[in-house]
Amino acid sequence: MSQPLYQQLIEQLGYLAWPLFICAFISLMIILERLALMLYELPKRDKWLTQLRQQARSATPEQRQELMSQISQGHSMLSKGTALLLSHAEQSRTMREEIVSLWLVKQKNKLLSGLKILHIIGVITPLLGLLGTVLGLIEMFDQLGLSDGPVTPSQLASGLGLAMNTTAAGLIIAVPAITLAHLFTLWAERRCNKLAHALNLLNLWLDGFDQALSIGSDSPAQLCSKAATCKEASCRSETEPQLTQATGATS
Repeated sequence: MSQPLYQQLIEQLGYLAWPLFICAFISLMIILERLALMLYELPKRDKWLTQLRQQARSATPEQRQELMSQISQGHSMLSKGTALLLSHAEQSRTMREEIVSLWLVKQKNKLLSGLKILHIIGVITPLLGLLGTVLGLIEMFDQLGLSDGPVTPSQLASGLGLAMNTTAAGLIIAVPAITLAHLFTLWAERRCNKLAHALNLLNLWLDGFDQALSIGSDSPAQLCSKAATCKEASCRSETEPQLTQATGATS
């Protein structure tokens, strides 16, 4: 009758079986939690921002109330940050920026939580594998020291098996742990940058800045059109006083 898998692993890994099991379990829990957070923060949950960019051009009390009702059911970080911003809409823009800045620091810590532990596990597990290699070699030499006859493969099997198995187990745990820790860190930083950008635009929108939400999302053709419109308006504002002065002089 074959032994259960965990008993086979314990026999193959020796004394280091439980430390490696614990590291593997913690790594798996952190990775699953980070993946769940990434799925929870998918951009499709923030469709209301795209709709707002297409419709709203200035912040009115009615638009604020409508936006608050839209994001009241949302649980993404952007929805929570927007709700925080709207709840302090009566404050000055500088005060709102300070509030959002403190909130973003907290959210960044939340996105990066657990990743340092994942980095530590990625460093520790190869060392545990190396320790298993040393213990396996010590066991092999002990077996050879107790034998007076010729060396047989069976005398080398247990020690070399422990040495190779622990090294392989340590690397199997360390490689995905370090790789995913770096990838999750990159995602967290990118997500925080996007949150900061969106909330800064919403802050300008609350301050009455027209077309603030379209900054960074316009196509090159739209940017050229807006630049031409602004230039035309600027030229018009400069020529109107001159025409007024000329008309006054003629009269």
